[in-house]
Amino acid sequence: MTTITVIGAGSASFGENTLSALLRSQKLKGSTLRLVDRNLQSLDIVHRLAKRLNKEWDSKFNITAHAHHKEALEGANFVVSAIEVGPREELWKSDFEIPLKYGVRQPYAENGGPGGFAHAARNVKPVLEIIRDMEQACPEAWFINFTNPMVRICDLVNRHSKIKAVGLCHQIYIGYCMVGIALAKELGIQVPNGLEGMQADILQHPLQQMVIHQTVPLIDIRAAGTNHFSWIISVHDKRTGQDLYPFLKKRFFDLEEKFEPLTRRVFHDFGLLPIPGDTHLCEYLPWMSDPVTKPWEKFNIRLYDWKTMAGVRDFSLDRLNEMANDNMTIEGLLDTNSEGALEMIENIALAGNHYHLAANLPNAGQIANLPLGAIVETPVHINAAGIHPVHVGNLPESIAELCRRELIVSQLCVDAAVEGSYEKALQCLLLDPIVHDMDAAKNILDDYLKTYKEHLPQFWE
Repeated sequence: MTTITVIGAGSASFGENTLSALLRSQKLKGSTLRLVDRNLQSLDIVHRLAKRLNKEWDSKFNITAHAHHKEALEGANFVVSAIEVGPREELWKSDFEIPLKYGVRQPYAENGGPGGFAHAARNVKPVLEIIRDMEQACPEAWFINFTNPMVRICDLVNRHSKIKAVGLCHQIYIGYCMVGIALAKELGIQVPNGLEGMQADILQHPLQQMVIHQTVPLIDIRAAGTNHFSWIISVHDKRTGQDLYPFLKKRFFDLEEKFEPLTRRVFHDFGLLPIPGDTHLCEYLPWMSDPVTKPWEKFNIRLYDWKTMAGVRDFSLDRLNEMANDNMTIEGLLDTNSEGALEMIENIALAGNHYHLAANLPNAGQIANLPLGAIVETPVHINAAGIHPVHVGNLPESIAELCRRELIVSQLCVDAAVEGSYEKALQCLLLDPIVHDMDAAKNILDDYLKTYKEHLPQFWE
């Protein structure tokens, strides 16, 4: 049976979703699961929970826990990475606040903009260490990445190692949610009261999930682009095969104007519906950081609630601990979703045949007018021979140009972090659509490098 190593296994979301999905799998019974996390307290919680699930579900897994990835790589078939240099919310907030000192107000600061540079640069060193060790211990293993910024981390593995990598993200389902809301009448979907938008919000999330679960069985969406910057290129009714895009183009603009106003405007001006929702879409557009017009106010772009979400993370780990201690039912883990990891592992390891809605791979022509070798997101087919992208042709040239800019910025960011190159880091910020002043770019970079010297020693060596 297969051997699966999970690095960053102590994250609350992993324990809730991917861990339980793997251990429920009838096809993977008897496999080996190696859990890795440098936070020993979190690792202990997830390890004890895994042992409880393994026993109660009769999964017959061989489960071990490790404080360092090097102990858990030998002979692995799959390495699932969900690492994050922490404390996540505190660093993200700092990524946002530092550019404010130099007149740059980012709309979100996670995966694009100066914050995207800092976020990716911090994660490059630990990921690079993992893939270098994989090249020695398990060179044929698949690296399944969940770490953000997705495009930049997958680009790192693809261009700076010999390891096969795929990046997985659930953002495609935000597209299903928006289409379901717009076509609720045609599809017979009940939209719950109180659903305001697609932002990351603990109150909005269950409402979004209600719409997604109703919509996915009814329609097929094909989307393409780059991660968190992907575009719906077709929508069809699964029951009849009918093309629903004409209805979508009418019904979406019948929705209240306050519903995802940036997505609405971009859909109107560019002709395709972007799927990420406003709070991710805003990171890659050159019109979202003007200090005079303040577009974040016009489009009501909400910042991530760092304090609340840090509390949710702690609460989730406490909840997993209660499950691990047998003080809480595990019934809620019978219906979790691994966000694609299970599907990749089962179908490669056991010669299955699976169509997956979205995965991040090097461009081998699946998007014909984006650079070859760059990381793009399209549907894929998975079987024993690996992961095969669905070729979708060209994106509209205007949309392709927006994506190209982000891909070049991403590659400069990765090369800068790998090489410790100040010059490439500065060029990365100068080309970023969020930055409009050369001096500001330099000042932000200098401040980031000084503030994060502990995390970015390569720039100081």
